[in-house]
Amino acid sequence: MRRIRFALSIVALILPAALPGQVPQAATEMLRRIFASRDFAPERFGPARWIENGAAYTTVEPSTTVAGASDIVRYETATGARSVLVSARQLIPSGDTTALAFDDYVWSADRNELLLFTNTRRVWRQNTRGDYWVLDRRSGALKKLGGEAPEATLMYAKFSPAGDRVAYVRQGDLYVERVGDGKITRLTTGADSLHVNGMTDWVYEEEFDLRDGFRWSPDGTKIAYWHFDMTGVRTFTLINNTDSLYPYTIPIQYPKAGTPNSAVTAGVVGADGGPTTWLQVDGDSRDNYLPRMEWAGPKELVLQRMNRLQNTNRVLLADAASGAVRTVLTERDSAWLDVVDDLQWLAGGTKFLWISERDGWQHAYLVSRDGNTVQPITPGPFDVLLVYAVDTVGGWLYYAAAPDNATQRNVYRSRLDGRGKPERVSPVAQVGVHRYVISPDARWAFHFYAAFDTPPTTELVRLPGSQVVRTLVTNVPLKAAVASLITRPTEFFKVPLPDGATLDGWMIRPRDFDSTRTYPVLMYVYGEPAGTTVTQGWGGAGELWHHMIADLGYIVASVDNRGTPAPKGRAWRKVVYGQIGVLSSREQADAVRALTRSRPYLDSTRVAIWGWSGGGSSTLQAMFRYPDVYQVGMSVAPVPDERLYDTIYQERYMGNPQQSGAAYDSASAISHAEGLRGHLLVVHGSGDDNVHFQGTQRLLNRLIALGKPVDFMEYPNRSHCICEGRGTTLHVYTLLTRYLLEHLPAGPRAR
Repeated sequence: MRRIRFALSIVALILPAALPGQVPQAATEMLRRIFASRDFAPERFGPARWIENGAAYTTVEPSTTVAGASDIVRYETATGARSVLVSARQLIPSGDTTALAFDDYVWSADRNELLLFTNTRRVWRQNTRGDYWVLDRRSGALKKLGGEAPEATLMYAKFSPAGDRVAYVRQGDLYVERVGDGKITRLTTGADSLHVNGMTDWVYEEEFDLRDGFRWSPDGTKIAYWHFDMTGVRTFTLINNTDSLYPYTIPIQYPKAGTPNSAVTAGVVGADGGPTTWLQVDGDSRDNYLPRMEWAGPKELVLQRMNRLQNTNRVLLADAASGAVRTVLTERDSAWLDVVDDLQWLAGGTKFLWISERDGWQHAYLVSRDGNTVQPITPGPFDVLLVYAVDTVGGWLYYAAAPDNATQRNVYRSRLDGRGKPERVSPVAQVGVHRYVISPDARWAFHFYAAFDTPPTTELVRLPGSQVVRTLVTNVPLKAAVASLITRPTEFFKVPLPDGATLDGWMIRPRDFDSTRTYPVLMYVYGEPAGTTVTQGWGGAGELWHHMIADLGYIVASVDNRGTPAPKGRAWRKVVYGQIGVLSSREQADAVRALTRSRPYLDSTRVAIWGWSGGGSSTLQAMFRYPDVYQVGMSVAPVPDERLYDTIYQERYMGNPQQSGAAYDSASAISHAEGLRGHLLVVHGSGDDNVHFQGTQRLLNRLIALGKPVDFMEYPNRSHCICEGRGTTLHVYTLLTRYLLEHLPAGPRAR
């Protein structure tokens, strides 16, 4: 009974106040304010849509005539003149008294029709289904799409280019509905739980960010779509033990590393129905990927075809009529490649925009349609992180980059001909993270700016000088609330490692910090190739919690090891290939050693580490591999055994376990569990369809067999965010706070 200590947050409410590790009343109240109130809720802008080529935009605002409902309003960009394009009253269905509450909206090309997405239900992760309605602004008619379809069963609805029809997926098949008379044409058949058309399986949606599975042709006569055959994919079964008298199961086709993938093919079907022309893409459809497909004009499609190891990406052009396919560009890497999201056609379709690390940095290129000419646009020792817009009239490419400081995100532009130097567009005086949504004519942008201790501001700016036209969101109430909590600014620093690498980091000190004393340290970690923790942007509730922890008497810090996707070049990012968890955990430990040696106020005998998802995995690696460095670990939703995660993510960075079994064993935290000496808390949701609870259960069995004490908290039926259900998020962070206080007591000590 003493080997497994179950951590329940209700304990802090029923045991005496003198209990060591109990959360102080002030911290309990702050936890409630951060995670269970709107005291720190930000203002929102949008969803906004540029219209009229940038001369105007629309956004969603609370209705002044219908309580609790929303209007869609138009603003003239230059003058700010406001008018209501669609009032909440127009969104009240016939026979009803309540206006539709919508999650998203899309205009037809002529803006005479409005498509609304309502009544949404989550399928998995980001995948949702719901109801779609079309408003005809000319007649005022408001109609629900889908005919006799059951409630909330439509997905991915899109207007045709002319706006006269809408295509959508219903229960795995593709349909087109005429807006005028409601005539529905079914384009595909044969869908079931293992075969879908126009949508994706779990792993493509999660790891390739492929949210929908069909594309209208530019002339509106055809639709290209993906077909997924999941018969070869093993079923992972989630078990719900709480929501009915007897448990029930939720099956998900989930390919774990080294197991079969879905067979994925693509075809073209007429928008009025008829047979599908299948694209003749070579190679095994289970052991190769088809992560991107777009139209390259009315008669051709452009596809990206990746091998299973994801170290070769071929750009293909396919003839829509015959299905014939030819390769025009091949990209290779000795480690892995990422899917290119910014491919778009320029110069009348004779060239396309391409992103590549072929010179050691991630840059933009112009590639001729036949692939014979590859022209650099953004040469230099920096990474292009994201393309914001192509100004074809002015001849400029707008993009995100951080050439001077990898912890920041700024906006630059370069000439499409590659001449001259990059020009910074975002304001130099504003240090932090900038994001732009640029108008089609590249004359205007919505500018979102935030810094680490400063909540975001949204402005309308004029390009290229970023002169502020008007402020759209100030977040003044939030900034005032944050100012009362953040009394000491966060320090950003660099820490050199023994092997010559230099890592970026940040550090939060207590408000009453005394440099003559020593403090316990809480390290926040992610460490995997999917994300960074050290950027100078607003961190929301998580950042506020870190400040609260610091004010209890800790120093909170984070560093980004090599292998995280920082803008520091290909070598920085891909040095971890084949050793996920090995190099990262070593560099995290080396960083702690370097910091505690160079900063006497950091107590090397009192160090904790925590993280979520990949950060949960990194926490296990730290506790098992470097028990001399860390005394306490809090691991949320980890992947203890890398063989248990999905094919696309894990094989991208580790190879196939059939060929790289020893590397998988070495890289998996569970293989090193015998090293645990400190206090470890593991937290997981039993309904996690992404990082399965299975891994944590295997880890618990391993620790039990080794006789290692461990604390454990299961959240029934919660997914990877552990956020469903009343009070859940507050419960999680209260648990983490109390565990830290109990096992690594707060407060400074004399040196």
